[in-house]
Amino acid sequence: MTTPKEDDGSPKFGRLLIVLILAVLLCAGLTWLMGNVFPNFPG
Repeated sequence: MTTPKEDDGSPKFGRLLIVLILAVLLCAGLTWLMGNVFPNFPG
């Protein structure tokens, strides 16, 4: 999967970082939502 033109990996890393942050926020939001909708969710 090597591309002939490498842009120092910066755009790919930035996109990966954004996706990672969105995934973390999504998981945190889902946990908060489940905790509010179902108070006994973890147990």
